[in-house]
Amino acid sequence: MQVFVTGASGHIASAVIPELLGAGHEVVGLARSDASAAAVEALGAKAHRGSLDDLDGLREAAAASDGVIHLALKHDAVRAGDWAAAIGADLRAKAAIGEALAGTGKPFAGVSGTLALVLGGLRGTGTEADTPGAGPQADGENAVLALAGRGVRASVVRLPPTVHSSLDHRGYVPALIAIARDRGRAGYAGAGANRWPAVHTLDAARLLRLALESAPAGSRLHAVADEGVPFREIAAAIGRHLGVPAVSIPPEEAGAYFGFLAMFVSLDNPASSTLTRRLLGWQPEHPSLLDDLAQDHYFRDQP
Repeated sequence: MQVFVTGASGHIASAVIPELLGAGHEVVGLARSDASAAAVEALGAKAHRGSLDDLDGLREAAAASDGVIHLALKHDAVRAGDWAAAIGADLRAKAAIGEALAGTGKPFAGVSGTLALVLGGLRGTGTEADTPGAGPQADGENAVLALAGRGVRASVVRLPPTVHSSLDHRGYVPALIAIARDRGRAGYAGAGANRWPAVHTLDAARLLRLALESAPAGSRLHAVADEGVPFREIAAAIGRHLGVPAVSIPPEEAGAYFGFLAMFVSLDNPASSTLTRRLLGWQPEHPSLLDDLAQDHYFRDQP
């Protein structure tokens, strides 16, 4: 199968591309710069020059493929707090890819986030059967799954806020470490009892391959290994490595301390992957979040 991967020079794709190649697939990766193209080619894939704004190029690459994994997002816009720009570009890209795949029965695996559930009002442990209401991630998720009604074998893999490994250089964990190093304390919100799910990058990559290969149309899948790690424990693990205390950050200081993460750090987001494991036979095999933080790669590799 020839697979078109967007976001091909990013964190998740750095594991997805080798996973696909190892399973015998060919990969064409979207690259918006010479550096991105070089990174894609270094992984063994072919580079397709373009961007999320090049809708004709997305249609062309999707039409030439046997399936698509869509990982790209304008992360710079997200970090700047401009969700409207990031989600608008994402929805337009998904629509363009969907137009190219409509009526073909080809697979289209998109990604969403487990945070979409709690941001949509869900309380308690989220499952694959739970559907978010409105919201940035919910809109993107629903746009992909709507393609199942247009002859596309569309599925969505919800990723936890912490997709961790030595490949992770720009995610939430490196951001929390950088904040703790800069502030001289590893913070958590309130009592820090709120829980975040987590998954190792390599386990997430394997699930994305399985989704592409065999997920039924309309599937919602959870790439969740740790159902819920108390945020206080994450902060404590970071503090131990940096030699700084783990402390509660009062609500009035959260914006100044956490920056763009302030709206997420207090959310309680436990999530289950029982249905995903049953449907696709997926089983996480790599270290848990706390085991990964017990190693030194996050702290050695950060500036």
